[in-house]
Amino acid sequence: MSGQSPFIRPIGDISSVPARMSLMKPRTLVVWAALALCAVAVPSSQALLPAASPQTMGMDPAALAKAVDLYRTAVARDDLRGAVLYVARRGQVVLHEAVGFRHHAYRLPMEKDTLFRMASNTKPVVAAALLMLVDEGKLAVTDPVSKYLRSFDNDKSRRITVAQLLTHSSGLRIGPILLPFADGEERTLQAAVAKFGAAGPSAEPGTYAYNNAGYNTLGALIEVLSGQPLEAGLASRFYDPLGMVDSLNHEDPAKLARMATVYRGQRRADGTVAFTQGFTPGDAPDFPVIRASGGLISTAADYARFLEMYRLGGAWNGRRFLQEATVRAATEPRVKVNNSSSYGYGWNIRADGTYSHTGSDGTMAWIDPAREIIGMVLTQSPGGNNPTTMFRTLIEQSIVLQSADLTEARRGTEARRHGVQTLISMPWHHASPRRPAT
Repeated sequence: MSGQSPFIRPIGDISSVPARMSLMKPRTLVVWAALALCAVAVPSSQALLPAASPQTMGMDPAALAKAVDLYRTAVARDDLRGAVLYVARRGQVVLHEAVGFRHHAYRLPMEKDTLFRMASNTKPVVAAALLMLVDEGKLAVTDPVSKYLRSFDNDKSRRITVAQLLTHSSGLRIGPILLPFADGEERTLQAAVAKFGAAGPSAEPGTYAYNNAGYNTLGALIEVLSGQPLEAGLASRFYDPLGMVDSLNHEDPAKLARMATVYRGQRRADGTVAFTQGFTPGDAPDFPVIRASGGLISTAADYARFLEMYRLGGAWNGRRFLQEATVRAATEPRVKVNNSSSYGYGWNIRADGTYSHTGSDGTMAWIDPAREIIGMVLTQSPGGNNPTTMFRTLIEQSIVLQSADLTEARRGTEARRHGVQTLISMPWHHASPRRPAT
């Protein structure tokens, strides 16, 4: 392609380019110059769920338009730099909009197929991969981690169970995502996790405390029990069969043009936001290993397939990924987070039965079984004024249902949840005889 995209600020006009951009390494500047020249020409390989009009899905288009306007206003006020909004009902997409910018200084517009750093929205996928291994009989959630990881077979860590890692209730209080590697030390996820086992919990297991070390330990378990590196295991179990063609756990040089830049916000006293440019496509990776606490890169269309599989009870497009009983167990409130929510196996669960997760770089996804909805707000503006709560409220209010119909739907959800009480006798809770592998 020759010529320059009409969406791109001329390279010679750098009056509004942040200081960080002007201080970039030469290689990064070259990367961004290349991205500026090819951004519009890059073809999208996204595969969408089928689209439908809101009316045919029993939703009010005016309410959906108000939900989108929240984000148009937020971008206009510089409360956020950009967002991709996505809502599907009964497997049909009723809202998929991109607003604002994926790179602000170069005026690169946010696109529907923009790639996002999903951060902790990785955790539901990792939890699902672990639960798939449970369905296969390779472990039980009641098993001690020390059964599979020798580094946890000590007086401090021996009592930690798989379920406690899944629910952030293991007692681990390790602050860094990964502890430092020594010079010459093997740099693998399993080597990193061995340090967690040696450190052990600093609190009594059973109380919720969000901790990345626990989910990285689950990643090591997946590697040991599947015999695959974590990213390969996630790809073979979910990305490939679900058709998540743009999802991976590291930056793809061929797709940097579609990635969003991260802008970290700091709220001023007057309520406005000061943004500092963070991760920019072409930057070096944050960590030396593929991790399980975060690191997923994906699009709204890709992640929707994972969400829809969960909403449908573990099956999608004629293929079963998780047993229905396993999905019910994963979305059962297990450890209290606060007065309005609990944590299950990879999900934050509200009293009304909806479950969700967020990511520290500005992403949020949720599933509403009673309303048959999946939804996402994907930004890369953490710390901004993000109206996610009002957005979800407007989506809920857009449902054109008689109250009796919605009550019946909720009863159905509660009836399905009631089945979780019998799961303690299900085979997937039984311990397996496997011996420690690392």
